Amino acid sequence: MKSSVEEISPVKKKLIVEVEADEVERKINKAYRDLGKQARLPGFRPGKIPMKVLEGRFGREVLSDVTRELINETLPKALEDNDTFPLNVPNFENDLPKKGELFRYTATMEVRPSFELDNYKSLEVEKEILSVGQEDVDRHIEEIRRARGHLKPVEDDRGVLEGDHAEFSYRGMENGTPVEGLEADDYTLRIGSGDFHPEFEKGIIGVRKGEAASIRVNFEEDYRDKNLAGRGIDFEIELKDIKEMELPALDDEFAKGLGGHVETFEELKEEVKKELIRREEKRIDQEAKTRLIRRICDNVDFMLPESLVEQELNSAIQNIMQNLSRSGTTPEMAGLSEDSLREELLPAAESRVKRMLVLAEIARQNDLNVTDEDVSNGFLSLAAETGQDPGIIRRFYEAQNLTDSYRERLLEEKTLNFLMNSSSIKEVDSGRISKTES
Repeated sequence: MKSSVEEISPVKKKLIVEVEADEVERKINKAYRDLGKQARLPGFRPGKIPMKVLEGRFGREVLSDVTRELINETLPKALEDNDTFPLNVPNFENDLPKKGELFRYTATMEVRPSFELDNYKSLEVEKEILSVGQEDVDRHIEEIRRARGHLKPVEDDRGVLEGDHAEFSYRGMENGTPVEGLEADDYTLRIGSGDFHPEFEKGIIGVRKGEAASIRVNFEEDYRDKNLAGRGIDFEIELKDIKEMELPALDDEFAKGLGGHVETFEELKEEVKKELIRREEKRIDQEAKTRLIRRICDNVDFMLPESLVEQELNSAIQNIMQNLSRSGTTPEMAGLSEDSLREELLPAAESRVKRMLVLAEIARQNDLNVTDEDVSNGFLSLAAETGQDPGIIRRFYEAQNLTDSYRERLLEEKTLNFLMNSSSIKEVDSGRISKTES
């Protein structure tokens, strides 16, 4: 066997393989011998069918099988001999093999780009100073408190106030014509939540139970719902009920009711503070790593393999579609199309692929790898975060064929930790992070 590589681009190569004629003939003869033992044709005894008859009846099928066998047997060594490792399934081109002639095929594939990385160690990276104050603790406890509250109808004869939960029906009109899909019979909105347009929430304040009202909303050109962006809609509403949140007292009983080992309200505040510190440490660390790897990526330029970008893009689109489906929304309702999503998400997909390739190269240069112990510790960390058994998590990943991708994520994290440990850390207040760093 002889093989060589032709470079089509920095990320695409054509592997050319030639198999000697005697090997081709040996494979073809063996294929027909094996077929002759099994084939059954009218007028011929088993094992006595002439070669010419077999060739006429089964020739293309036999030669196709021989082609697959020749490629499967020679491709791994040809790739190894030429130090070529495909990122996608190669595109093969070949004729059917013939006796007495060498067999030649080509395999076109995408490969990882080759690039130089300079001065990526000892870079200075800004890291936000950890700051968790009593206001943060109080705000989080208030969120827990609101989650434990319950709604009760407002008995006073008054209009809607900010903070109330208004229940109403609505219909959207544009120039006197109903807008398709912009209506509901029973809709609940906490006024001031920002879940709807501010003009709408402001317009419902003061409306009393049983009253009807019309609220004009002029949606901005860049409004999040593309179907409403730039349009002026008149909402006709009928207020059905007003409810207010009744919140529990912040005392020891409240703390005990949350479960766990907390017994007093003071203990709850301490636990909340510890949790907020843990979250902030994780956020600050991840943001610093993001700034660092972005700087490294910005200093190198290379062509990206289309197959990796396409794979990343398809994954991002699939996630969005699944999220829409879970929320009961269709892409059409959200004003989205696959073409618009692809255009919008392409830069981020390219950025993620570049980051992945750069981190992989840094890991290679510094002999970084993920051990079985790293994987086990990773599952232990996931178990601690989710409150699940690590064995169950491991079995889930194995059953879903997610272990390899999990190892890749662990290697990326190990590489980022390596970069942080070899960098110069400059701690600064959150408001002083350089614009080029953020």
